[in-house]
Amino acid sequence: MSTSAEVVLRDGSRARLRPVVYDDPVAQELVGRVQQEYVQRYGGPDESPVTPGEFTPPTGVFLVAEIGGVPAGTGAWRTLGDGRAEMKRVYVEPAFRRRGLAQALVEALEADAARAGIRSLELNSGPEQPEALALYALMGYTPVSGFGVYACHPQAVFLGKDLSPGEEEQTWAS
Repeated sequence: MSTSAEVVLRDGSRARLRPVVYDDPVAQELVGRVQQEYVQRYGGPDESPVTPGEFTPPTGVFLVAEIGGVPAGTGAWRTLGDGRAEMKRVYVEPAFRRRGLAQALVEALEADAARAGIRSLELNSGPEQPEALALYALMGYTPVSGFGVYACHPQAVFLGKDLSPGEEEQTWAS
């Protein structure tokens, strides 16, 4: 199987989704940008502990999206145990927003996690990310119990989605 996939976005452009290690330079550049977005929106970076190996198949994946060879976004999942996984770092560069790239990344992460045996994909967000909350609601994410470092934070929003096992789509494991 291929280790990358191409998706057509709403405007007809094509995005290449490829798995990378978390400490890949392109991944780290984009993680730095999403952290800056958190600083702008919330006053500080995401403080959830991250270990690079958590995003390695079969217990996770880290995707980079490129449009015309330009890094355009990221998305990842990592296992939480008991058939649950956390979706992290879904981010699209401002120049590439409103094309459907975030939705394509989430769909790819859902399919990959389901193939890995994950039954529930969960995430945390917040009120300063209304675009993300609207996307997740549109894609069927509903409230779940809090977890992780923000479990008791009064403004944290925790959402999850049950995944249907056995979908036959692109896998990111080599």
